[in-house]
Amino acid sequence: MSLCEIELPLPAGFRRSDLLSFHRRDAQGLAECVESDGLAKGILWEGLAARLSLGFAGGHVRVTLQVDAGGRIDAQALRALAARMLGLTQPVQAFEAAYAAHPQLGSVLALNRGLRVPQAASPFEALTWAISGQQISLPVAITLRRRLIQLAGRQHSSGLFCYPDAPAVAVLDAHALGQAGFSHAKTQALLLLAREVAEGRLPLDAWLEDEPAAAIRERLLALRGIGPWTVDYALLRGFARLDGSLEGDAAVRRQLQRLLGAPEKLSQSFVRDWLLPFSPWRALVAAHLWAMS
Repeated sequence: MSLCEIELPLPAGFRRSDLLSFHRRDAQGLAECVESDGLAKGILWEGLAARLSLGFAGGHVRVTLQVDAGGRIDAQALRALAARMLGLTQPVQAFEAAYAAHPQLGSVLALNRGLRVPQAASPFEALTWAISGQQISLPVAITLRRRLIQLAGRQHSSGLFCYPDAPAVAVLDAHALGQAGFSHAKTQALLLLAREVAEGRLPLDAWLEDEPAAAIRERLLALRGIGPWTVDYALLRGFARLDGSLEGDAAVRRQLQRLLGAPEKLSQSFVRDWLLPFSPWRALVAAHLWAMS
């Protein structure tokens, strides 16, 4: 087993509860183990089963990666992964300063100061989660996610399952996915995405650094079964691109209706137009709407 430990400073007021809540979605903890002071998550590191731990203490986080089979660990790559998952690269202070006096949003920002958008461990994880969750309730989506991990994931020596990568999903049998509860449309979308990634036509990880969101959107929307909501969610949770509109998200529409005191449900076109002036931070606005109590 290979082991690497690094430490990252955290900004004042870092909201670790947001990160922990995001990774606590599945109460069964098949691939994530969440405690009050941190989390452990099963991931694949260069194709090998690994256990990623984030432990919070004071104003820093200790990041530990344990890789089975003696895989090589690049400390800089680990640092970049942790910073992205924690949302440390997101310009939340600039966003909050720009809209602190906004007549509707300002009070929401004040209540959720420092809110960041926790990230999935990889763009592929974010995309497959978004496909699984299309047009169904959150509990059902969580069940589908768990079953996908059970079908294609690999178990680390610690006992945690690692979220599957594209090659593992690409070889799944469509019938097995159907038996696990995935609809025909979701099955086909998952398999198509996984094969495109595995065969190098969709270099998701290479797009993390500086690929324009518009270019990512165009490539993903060309895949059958992947629509605007799925892409916007993946851009936000997988690539940390903060300008997705997310007007197709039911919770965003519901919370904006509540914020505006509108008597009737808001249309997607209304929400799209309302969010437009907040570009390039529309997805951060959506995140604050999600966080409204």
